[in-house]
Amino acid sequence: MLKTLFRHCAGAALLAAAALPASAQISNDTVRLVVLNDQSSAYSDTSGRGSVVAAELAVEDFGPTVAGKPIQVMSADHQNKVDIAATLVKRMIDGDNADAFFDIANSGVSLAIQDMIRQSNKVVVHVGSGNVDLVGKSCTPNSALWLYDTYALAKGLATALLSDRHKRWFLLTADYAFGHAMQRDMTETLRARGGEVIGAVRHPLNSMDFSSFLMQGGGNMQVLALLNAGADTTNAIKQASEFGLMRQGVKLAVPIFTLVNVKGIGNEIAQGTTFLAGYYWDRDDASRAFSRRFEAKMGRPPTHAQAAVYSAVLHYLKSVQASGTDAGDRVMAKMKELPVQDFMTNNAQLRADGRLMRDMLLVEVKAPAESKGPWDLLHVRSTIAAADMIQPLAESACPLARPQ
Repeated sequence: MLKTLFRHCAGAALLAAAALPASAQISNDTVRLVVLNDQSSAYSDTSGRGSVVAAELAVEDFGPTVAGKPIQVMSADHQNKVDIAATLVKRMIDGDNADAFFDIANSGVSLAIQDMIRQSNKVVVHVGSGNVDLVGKSCTPNSALWLYDTYALAKGLATALLSDRHKRWFLLTADYAFGHAMQRDMTETLRARGGEVIGAVRHPLNSMDFSSFLMQGGGNMQVLALLNAGADTTNAIKQASEFGLMRQGVKLAVPIFTLVNVKGIGNEIAQGTTFLAGYYWDRDDASRAFSRRFEAKMGRPPTHAQAAVYSAVLHYLKSVQASGTDAGDRVMAKMKELPVQDFMTNNAQLRADGRLMRDMLLVEVKAPAESKGPWDLLHVRSTIAAADMIQPLAESACPLARPQ
């Protein structure tokens, strides 16, 4: 009888353990998320501390625990330096037991740390980084690209703007991985559609003086494409205005631009600048509701990259809950299985190569007379469907995109 009782007790214990796989498979009894980005230089306004706040709001909405374990949000400043980023990632994985990294916001850094994170079986979701190689030849089963990429930005902007009046383009390019990829993809897209790249010049990150670079465009350009981001874009637009380029009819095409950049420049100078955005705070009721919460903490509406960090963190937590584990490869597999649905994302799917099939808004900076408030700065001109701009999976260089 004692043996029978023991068998019943043992069986009950096994059933109880099987019913709680999530608790048993969360490493170190805490799910730790890291917002890793630039918090002190060129990209600190467009991502920076605001991305940390967005991640915290996602946790607030999801709840304080996932799979029965507490959630912790951490942050780190890579200062746009690959060596610092690599050291931080190693320390936070080995010493802080970090499970997932978000934002990054520098393609050179993203490319450098992506495989390191895979080897530790953690997750990385690139938001502010846009080199299409992250979901191409450098893809991993543990990584995702959440907002934009160089291929989609080039195709979306070139398709929207290319015309007889906007046929001759001059490219001003940041001299690092993102800029190089953006120049490559923009050049190929324009040539394929009958446009002309009349010249291109590269500048160092965190440049203050763009006058010599702008002068190389000569008087023949119809479109000035600024293939940079953050403070570099802001400074380049200011100096293009001082040169009178916009008064001469030159159109500004800016793949990486945000509401904060527009505000910093002023829409008197930036008016007419066209770019793609994944989110605009005044688009609809849901967008405005999130913006109010974010503004209460940051004093201004979010950029589209900061909103996308919220989206990525929330979907990650849903996937940890659904998979019952924080093991990176299994969580990413679940992230690809579940549809992405939130205030800025309508039932989007994460592909096999890690690219989120996100629609984008084509926006244009308002003239001063059109603005009805301090942050009423953009017109939403149209929506560009993901399938019309994102590189087809069949063309991807990612091994994960091939049938197994």
